[in-house]
Amino acid sequence: MPTLRPQIDQSILALIDFQPKFLKPIWEQERVLSRGLFLAEIASILGIPVIASEQVPDKMGATESSLLPWLSAPPVSKAEFGCAACDGFMTLLESYNRTQVILVGIETHICVSQTALGLLDLDYRVAVCPDGLSARSQEMHKIGMERMRDEGVIPIHTEALVYEWLASAEHPRFREVIQRVKEFASVGV
Repeated sequence: MPTLRPQIDQSILALIDFQPKFLKPIWEQERVLSRGLFLAEIASILGIPVIASEQVPDKMGATESSLLPWLSAPPVSKAEFGCAACDGFMTLLESYNRTQVILVGIETHICVSQTALGLLDLDYRVAVCPDGLSARSQEMHKIGMERMRDEGVIPIHTEALVYEWLASAEHPRFREVIQRVKEFASVGV
């Protein structure tokens, strides 16, 4: 059984297709956007690169604007469903020289799954935050999660991921991050 222990110096956060046109029909869309925004902010605080993909943005629109301040680079436009098949995305990912890719976004059973499985094929360690993913239906989300898990993708809750990144209450950014965790938890989305 594969394992992954998220580390700040090896992680990169990838936001998959957080575009308003895609988000509109998504099951629990507010939760997904909230979790993506939360993780993007925490990753930025901790110095973890945050990258994003956009599925045919000329037709489907740009990345949700609330995420843009947290990105380490402009979003990568793609026609491919899996980001690992997109040269621009892979060039950006490889430029950070990280081994662990954490995925959040939409849709679980299509672009997220194809991205995760493609990255596994390229020997990346891949984790997904199930509470930061979704699809047009709960069933599609569930089936996508089951397939990824069966293939070796590691599921981890967004809050658990943050604590694994910190590793200790002695981390120099602990107080700042924990304040954001408390604020996020109080919102309840």
